[in-house]
Amino acid sequence: MARNHQSIRVFDNSILEALTHVHPITPLLMWSPIVIYLTYLALFVQQLSLLAMISWAFIGVIVWTLMEYVVHRYAFHFPAKSKLTKRFVFLFHGIHHDEPNDPTRLVMPPVPGLLIMGLLYTLFQMIIPGQYINIFMASFIISYLAYDYIHYATHHFPMTSKVGRYLKKYHLQHHYTDGPYKYGVSNPLWDYVFNTVGPKKGR
Repeated sequence: MARNHQSIRVFDNSILEALTHVHPITPLLMWSPIVIYLTYLALFVQQLSLLAMISWAFIGVIVWTLMEYVVHRYAFHFPAKSKLTKRFVFLFHGIHHDEPNDPTRLVMPPVPGLLIMGLLYTLFQMIIPGQYINIFMASFIISYLAYDYIHYATHHFPMTSKVGRYLKKYHLQHHYTDGPYKYGVSNPLWDYVFNTVGPKKGR
């Protein structure tokens, strides 16, 4: 993808700087084979029933939506005080608020994405019964991809459907409305649960 947009530079080193820019198709190409393999294991190695597949896939979606909310609210918007933590928050999310429409910084770069997902897989293995971990992770990753592309679309596509218009407006209000509101990107579920939807606008 040709990048005509002049991005904020975050590293002096050209290699590190290049690694912060990601073509939006990259997550789909990277994670699709992994999702297919995990689903294959669940179907043909664990030989899960249809009910088990659907149940644990649903759990994977719910867990992702909660993680999306918690990470966005408490990590990406952490009220950093020290120079190091301010730098960390800026690299992971602050730069997005400074330059929300940069097309090459709207999806997770591959290296941190793989490291984070590997760590999560290890943690989930301690909680989820072994025969269900693969379908859970396949669903979790698919939910992450849905989040990534909904987020990208809210900044770069018209999103003309009723749901699309709602999600676009909802997320852009997070960017341009004062207050700690609207941390959900793919959905508003946990904003309603934790009362961070924000005040209703008068008509």
